[in-house]
Amino acid sequence: MEKIIIKRIDQALALPKYETQGAVAFDLLTRVDTLVPAGKIALVPANIIVKIPKGYMLMLASRSSTPLKKGLSTPHGIGVIDTDYHGPEDELKIQVYNFTDSDITVTRGDRIAQGIFVRVDRFEFDEVDQIDAPSRGGFGSTN
Repeated sequence: MEKIIIKRIDQALALPKYETQGAVAFDLLTRVDTLVPAGKIALVPANIIVKIPKGYMLMLASRSSTPLKKGLSTPHGIGVIDTDYHGPEDELKIQVYNFTDSDITVTRGDRIAQGIFVRVDRFEFDEVDQIDAPSRGGFGSTN
């Protein structure tokens, strides 16, 4: 198994871990209590800086239970962490949206998000004047 270089900001909190043998994502622990006002977005510190291997990205996603249990969701669905985001001030932060009518406090040590390493490639773009293929009908065409 490949090893990932990781730095914890607060050593009292556990390292992230895969919770089951079949888990493809590891849970992230929140470093500090964070107030998320009703109807607002907040950044919740995740306590780690990660050196992502070349050829990968780290995808941050809400845990499936977070919207139901906490009333929080990720406003853009996922977070994409690039391989060059691992400097001394580059702590992972989880962007959350409070979709309820009440303020919500994320408590230190809560598991509200998960990380997934995803293999990626980079490509060059070759611009053309026209792409010769039939149109499928645009956005929503398979409804």
